Amino acid sequence: MQIKITKKRYKNQKGPLRDTNKKHLRDLGEYGFFCFSVEGETESNAQLTHSAPSLPLNSLTQKDMNNQITNVYIWDMDETLILLKSLLNGSYAEAFAGLKDAQKGVEIGKMWEKHILQISDDFFFYEQIENCNKPFLEALSKYDDGQDLSDYDFNQDGFSPPHDDLNKRKLAYRHRIIANKYKQGLHNILDQEMMDVWDALYKMTDEYTDGWLSSARALLEQCLAGNEDPTICNTIAGGVVRSNATGSRHINVLVTSGSLIPSLVKCLLFRLDNLISHENVYSSWDVGKLQCFQWIKERFDNRNTRFCAIGDGWEECEAAQAMNWPFIKVDLRPNSSHRFPGLTLRTVGFYFSIVYRNPDSENDDD
Repeated sequence: MQIKITKKRYKNQKGPLRDTNKKHLRDLGEYGFFCFSVEGETESNAQLTHSAPSLPLNSLTQKDMNNQITNVYIWDMDETLILLKSLLNGSYAEAFAGLKDAQKGVEIGKMWEKHILQISDDFFFYEQIENCNKPFLEALSKYDDGQDLSDYDFNQDGFSPPHDDLNKRKLAYRHRIIANKYKQGLHNILDQEMMDVWDALYKMTDEYTDGWLSSARALLEQCLAGNEDPTICNTIAGGVVRSNATGSRHINVLVTSGSLIPSLVKCLLFRLDNLISHENVYSSWDVGKLQCFQWIKERFDNRNTRFCAIGDGWEECEAAQAMNWPFIKVDLRPNSSHRFPGLTLRTVGFYFSIVYRNPDSENDDD
């Protein structure tokens, strides 16, 4: 099969993406759109589009990055990797046409909300810094002077909104502590009673959603491994994984519209922290997803880097379109294959192949 990519400019709109040169317009079903022409058969229900991001990648040398394929998977959180809003407003249960107990879903969602807020306030300074959202934890790292914080009193340091260098330093200190706690994991933060409550809630939610949480987590593992057997990989620094099976590198990145601190807590509570490092969690709350995508591209981009965005909303869809990246739209409906369980590594690979073609064939063209 030969696939020719035709790059065009589109207007942002809620309906199908359109191109004046209609022979190159391919409607890829209800899940998304991408402008390309195809010679030969393609898989049905493909969903592709394009978007833009900035930070140094310290875990890989430039030589490593230039010599190997790097796949960067850019995930949305709510109603993609986890379910929360759709539980609270009943839309998840509604999709099952009466087969799900909507009230039970609401109660589960409220329990998650309570735990997320409580842990954010009690262990991650959220009550102090709620109005000081930053797009990522390293945003103020240049203000951190490396002071030993083991005896630092965060309740008595006079922190106020970081409009000056002194308070930016104080916020950077808090971000450093948050990053360390994230790396340590909840088992080093919560007592056993709270761990048992959390474990029971996770299991209850996974059962209610027919395995959505565990299935999404399994796909993250497979993406990192570059293989449906996630044991075939070596982890290296910075949340990057080298696949023994493919020789390529794989990186999970999270871009969420929620504020940063609760989003990091969600990663911990929903057991995503060992699959998405804190450096790879971005909040688009203030800056928008397109800006986050641009930062990510600047951070990871080289001639052998490939990006794919996965989410349920139009903002990430339009951002992916702007970046000429494939986009996979997650769908809550039970008959969809673009949900959990349902979405597979093979499907994700198909979207990569449509946009980037086979890496070997790309090298041959060079």
